[in-house]
Amino acid sequence: MIDEFEEDDVTLEDDVRELATGQNFGALTTLFEDGSPQTQVMWVDADTDHLLINTEIHRAKFRNVERDPRVTLTIWDADNAYRYAEVRGRVTGIVRGPEAREHIDACSQRYFGKPYPNEVESERAILRISPDKIHRNGM
Repeated sequence: MIDEFEEDDVTLEDDVRELATGQNFGALTTLFEDGSPQTQVMWVDADTDHLLINTEIHRAKFRNVERDPRVTLTIWDADNAYRYAEVRGRVTGIVRGPEAREHIDACSQRYFGKPYPNEVESERAILRISPDKIHRNGM
């Protein structure tokens, strides 16, 4: 059964946080200046109140959310793609510097069991996404 979107005072509940902090992937959609969408498969994470995406500041998705913070993040269960959560929300915070670098290493440990192997081209940044609406399937 597919649940309807939740609205008003949306909090990040345990089931969505569990998806985000597992070895699951998410599809992040941001908006270009002309309104056209851009979607990329990403590692995901969560804190108590936010979904977290780690990126670099030279990338289009970062520039997009600086201009327009509205995003959609769909996270699916790696073991059952029919179990997913679609979160529509806004980037309400950006963390840069050493904390963002440590975060990408922690994500890499979770997904691959080793520190992030790629060279950082610009600067790492954590996008903190506050949910406005959540749609669940199979949860």
